[in-house]
Amino acid sequence: MPHKLMMVLAAVGLMGAGQMPSLAPADVRPVGNIAVSAETYSGRAALRADDLGPPNGQVEKLVRLPGLEFGDGEIELWVAGSPAGGAVAGARGFVGVAFRLSGDSTTGEVFYIRPTNGRADDQERRNHAVQYISAPDWPWERTRRETPSRYEAYADMEPGRWTRMRVVVSGDKARLFLDGATQPVLIVNDLKGGAARKGGVALWIGPGTTARFADVRIHP
Repeated sequence: MPHKLMMVLAAVGLMGAGQMPSLAPADVRPVGNIAVSAETYSGRAALRADDLGPPNGQVEKLVRLPGLEFGDGEIELWVAGSPAGGAVAGARGFVGVAFRLSGDSTTGEVFYIRPTNGRADDQERRNHAVQYISAPDWPWERTRRETPSRYEAYADMEPGRWTRMRVVVSGDKARLFLDGATQPVLIVNDLKGGAARKGGVALWIGPGTTARFADVRIHP
């Protein structure tokens, strides 16, 4: 019997809040050059996504979740990211979640983490452990160049370790909470897509990464 990723969808017209259908690799839609499979990882039934190489960009590697239009609400999930075998030295195990995605997956908002930065012996790298970007106009290179430190933050994390992410979205504001903390690790008061944008939700994978995802819960 295949492993399943547990997911709660509380969208009007999709299914009632509190139900927990199982989500298998066949239920999701990979975007880009990735391989998706199911496994048990560190005690959790997980969906695994492996980056298979270029092209890489803001939203070129996604696992889109089915049948959901998300505007405001909360997204909770567990993620574990680590550099893939043979990845370049700059690989960080990038892993996160994208939301308000357009149907063609070219525009949307993203929160992600860089797990190898969390305990790096370099303060500048630690300061870049958590990231917000907005596709296509606001990649991390632009935000870091034009508004240094505004859309990045430090958080304790380790590659390959399960990390709980909770994203709270309201209008043009979003908050990212990690590992059950009551205070956000990153605050965004000006989502670049604007307050009214709605769209899909996807699991996000960065270059050179092996990522796992579990227990996705979406509360529009």
